[in-house]
Amino acid sequence: MEVLEPHKTTDRQKHRPLTPFRLIRGLICLMVFFSTSFMFLIYFGPSTSLTQLASRHYRRKVTSFLFSLWLALWPFLFEKINGTKVVFSGDAVPAKERVLIIANHSTEVDWMYLWDLALRKGCLGSIKYILKRSLMKLPLFGWGFHILEFISVDRKWEVDEPVMRQMLSTFRDPRDSLWLALFPEGTDFTEQKCLKSQKFAAEVGLPVLTNVLLPKTRGFCLCLEVLQGSLDSVYDITIAYKHQCPTFMDNVFGVGPSEVHIHVRRIPVKDIPTSDSEAATWLMNTFQFKDQLLSDFRAHGHSPNEGTQRELSTLNCLVNFTIVISLTAIFTYLTFSSSFWFKTYVILACAFLALVSYFKIWPLPITGSFTQMFHFKKI
Repeated sequence: MEVLEPHKTTDRQKHRPLTPFRLIRGLICLMVFFSTSFMFLIYFGPSTSLTQLASRHYRRKVTSFLFSLWLALWPFLFEKINGTKVVFSGDAVPAKERVLIIANHSTEVDWMYLWDLALRKGCLGSIKYILKRSLMKLPLFGWGFHILEFISVDRKWEVDEPVMRQMLSTFRDPRDSLWLALFPEGTDFTEQKCLKSQKFAAEVGLPVLTNVLLPKTRGFCLCLEVLQGSLDSVYDITIAYKHQCPTFMDNVFGVGPSEVHIHVRRIPVKDIPTSDSEAATWLMNTFQFKDQLLSDFRAHGHSPNEGTQRELSTLNCLVNFTIVISLTAIFTYLTFSSSFWFKTYVILACAFLALVSYFKIWPLPITGSFTQMFHFKKI
């Protein structure tokens, strides 16, 4: 097989220039995001974690509601403050489904744009990502990833398989809303990684792809196996950007992207093969389809069947922003202008969140014995 030249991504021209106004606005946005996330985690994180002593289902409902308020700030930044146009295409997505999401990974911020779709479907607090373990050790962000029950992996299957199986088994309750997001490529797309992927594909007789990397199939098959009978659909999501793929700082300062195109294929889980070999083949064919879809997008500038989702309501975004800022102001006052006990609480909350996120500890739900309240399950 011939190794093809991957799509070039070296054009460094931004959609908008980094003006002093955008620089100052971006720094203010960063301050708002960090301060609000810190206060939400400190004042809501320990309490929502400990509610698992009574009920994992109840804890997830509370956590989903509270932290979806904060997560909604990001689509507000992307679409309303930065003016990025988010275009949805493909299949219509019903509300409140339990789904497994498979998406391409063009850049470091692909996962954040899934929030734009989830917000529109009322499932923002239900997204769980499978991500590399090093991200779980980040200060503050790692705390949030743990509270939201993201699954961390080392990219070593013999280590990751039992961890993933254990975590996935806790997501089987059909009462819990679930959007489990998986990036089967395992890393973000670069030309160097693409050439390496193409060389391997040519050697073993797999499809040679130019816009995506070969997917790793074992994680996908494990998700289907463990969650069998509890999922409604698989969402095959393809994310494409007009012009250059954005970085995190591009998003913060509003210099790009101009447009994000999100194509969704909804596949009922009953239509996906159950055996690992057939499911792996299905995933490989899906990434061939993604590769062609991205080639067509770059040739024509649009995806088929656009306009499947409405625009975000500016009023709803402003109301949510007001709620988050108001709660943060109250928490800040309690922390720095009130009694010794609130300061002590903040210190203890930081220690608690650092401990449970580093060691991945969850309280064990009470199942019938009062003494189990003091036992902890380490995953």
